[in-house]
Amino acid sequence: MAILLLPIGLAACASSDESRPISYTDDRGVANQPYPNNYRAEVLAFMRTYLNNPVGVRDAALAEPMQRTVGGRLRYVTCLRFTPRESDGSYHDLRERAVVYVDGRLDHVVEKAGDTCAGAAYAAFPDLEKMTR
Repeated sequence: MAILLLPIGLAACASSDESRPISYTDDRGVANQPYPNNYRAEVLAFMRTYLNNPVGVRDAALAEPMQRTVGGRLRYVTCLRFTPRESDGSYHDLRERAVVYVDGRLDHVVEKAGDTCAGAAYAAFPDLEKMTR
């Protein structure tokens, strides 16, 4: 009899909450995230490491954080435009990035911002243009 009950007990364990994939947020992507109050400083700190040469950035513009769906989850996103200085000193195309926040902190950057940044209201971001090494 105990042998017959063993599969039922194992099946109950398999369907418990512990068997679900690990998630770093318990909101399952639908709850409101906290506003990233320190977004400007976090973007600057990130860009200092992201760019090979943070000196000489031009055309820098940043949009205030707005809620967007990214990867099926509701997140705050701020959009960034800039033209970095290349290693040979030249400038190429304007780049647009979507900076994604989780729990009010910078989580990752989407290099192909596309629809995520559609309609973003950009304002000049001179702090990015003033960066030094």
